[in-house]
Amino acid sequence: MVRLASLSGWPVALWLALLVAPISVGADAMDPALRERLQIAMQDPASFPDRFDAQVWLTDMASRLGEQVTDPKERVRILTRVHQEATRADLPPELVLAVIDIESAFDAYAVSVAGAQGLMQVMPFWLNEIGQPGDRLVDIGTNLRMGCTILKYYIDMERGDLTRALARYNGSVGSRRYPEKVLERLRARWFQQ
Repeated sequence: MVRLASLSGWPVALWLALLVAPISVGADAMDPALRERLQIAMQDPASFPDRFDAQVWLTDMASRLGEQVTDPKERVRILTRVHQEATRADLPPELVLAVIDIESAFDAYAVSVAGAQGLMQVMPFWLNEIGQPGDRLVDIGTNLRMGCTILKYYIDMERGDLTRALARYNGSVGSRRYPEKVLERLRARWFQQ
């Protein structure tokens, strides 16, 4: 079991080597605590805390993303928002990239058979649940804000157990297939040295 909390304070290389997601439509879908967290998140402005570190990260990740997002401006726009929203939610940006890679292959207009939309495959009912039915999940900022908030909520709910949190995010609690897929993509692509 990989725990997010157990990784803090480790040297970056070890942390990156160990770290590792559609949105659940199961029993947690109408969780009032998650609804509240989403409402708060949607009101919080995004920011880049350290410009230099962000630029180094963007350069590295842009080279890894190149094949999936060929337009350089779109690539930087997606990566910038991923970094901002992951940081805001206290998630490793690379974990979010791995989730997106598995969920939508970086297609902002992706729609699943269950109706989940956008990069992180967020279910549209959440927009009504938080009183923002006019928002669009194909908007990269909206999708990432909601997806990161939901993923962090499940990580907190599972006390840092990424396997269970990722399964919950995917709506597949009890199965290791989806979490292992995300964690392998994280190790193989987003945290490679």
